[in-house]
Amino acid sequence: MGSGQLRLCMGPNTAMGDEYESLPDNASPLVHMSAGAAAGMLEHIAMYPFDVVKTRMQSLKPSEAARYSGLVHGLRTMVQTEGVSSLFAGIRVVAGGAGPAHALYFATYEQSKIMFGVKGDSEEHYPVQTAAAAVCATLAHDSFMNPVEVVKQRLQQHNSPYRNVTDCIVKTLRQEGWMAFYRSFTTQLTMSVPYQCVHLVSYETFRKWLNPSGEYDPSTHLIAGGGAGALAAAITTPFDVAKTLLNTQEVHVDGRPYLSGVLQAMRTIYTISGPMGFAKGLSARMAFTAPAAAVSWSVYEFFKHMLL
Repeated sequence: MGSGQLRLCMGPNTAMGDEYESLPDNASPLVHMSAGAAAGMLEHIAMYPFDVVKTRMQSLKPSEAARYSGLVHGLRTMVQTEGVSSLFAGIRVVAGGAGPAHALYFATYEQSKIMFGVKGDSEEHYPVQTAAAAVCATLAHDSFMNPVEVVKQRLQQHNSPYRNVTDCIVKTLRQEGWMAFYRSFTTQLTMSVPYQCVHLVSYETFRKWLNPSGEYDPSTHLIAGGGAGALAAAITTPFDVAKTLLNTQEVHVDGRPYLSGVLQAMRTIYTISGPMGFAKGLSARMAFTAPAAAVSWSVYEFFKHMLL
């Protein structure tokens, strides 16, 4: 990238010697969108098999062939009985949706931090402002990503009734209407807002602890991202179980045509599986989220470092 291109990305008043973390107000949102899209794609694709196992482990009434004692057992069983391709069921819709969704997420997050007065080159912590920026980023991301999650999780189910992405979309629209793609939206937000608040506040805190200078340090982003992702995932798993139930609409799980709403989903989980039902897939979710967050932040910060 030439100096003219760098100056365009960074803005005319930004010195080349500034720390890349200091994110000037006139930095183009396209920088954050480009870095975010790359981070989202790599995050989801790299850790996708863990996500498939997590979805299946959260099933309230799994078939005998899909009862897994843990993450490793689930991976091994799926490969042995269904082939390696089963670990990537639904990945096409995610590959198409993750890039734009994460571009919206990171661009909204960075611009919201500026709007709320967070200074990237300061050693101060801004937990309240960072949490507010996280809420804005979550709304942007989930509004786009929720239909993608519905299609993805229906294709990830054991013996999914859908042949492919198009078949899933068409049948869901015909049988349940377009609201099926947003039936879990309230639950998604109920999970995502606290998840992203914990995730982003923890990440920013860990990053400043590990690297007070604010200079680009790949190991800092890897460790801070992984730790923040694991912590946020552990806290919000009960809502993730409810979201999976609403997205997949397991047949005959509650004797009702369709489940709708977080409270109805929570009651159903408790009735069928008891308190431990809210921890279904916890190990798989943490195994997916921690490295996924580490990859996402590392890739995002790398591209941001290169582009700013």
